Amino acid sequence: MDIIKAALLPHILEIIGILLASLIGWAANTARRKWGIDIEARHREALQSALLNGARLALERGFGGQAAVAEILKHVQISVPDAVIGLDAHKEVLGNLAQAKLREAAGRHRS
Repeated sequence: MDIIKAALLPHILEIIGILLASLIGWAANTARRKWGIDIEARHREALQSALLNGARLALERGFGGQAAVAEILKHVQISVPDAVIGLDAHKEVLGNLAQAKLREAAGRHRS
């Protein structure tokens, strides 16, 4: 009986090690996905807020058209650079978002 235990013990320990490694890997992957999604959501919120604040600022300074869009993008780059990098936001997409926020802010500004 002792011989059987001695022969099986290394294999049992190996199986336990594999199970623990799998469990740790699964937990790490789940945590990475969860926190990655949370971080992305915070970046999106920060970007949207910076775009709207930049649009309001551009309107208050009397900018319009492309000058306003440039002012908004400058504000975004200064205020939330991590969000721009984290979301891998391309300049063209940011320009479109800036134009949309400018229209939104102008609508509120008139009211």
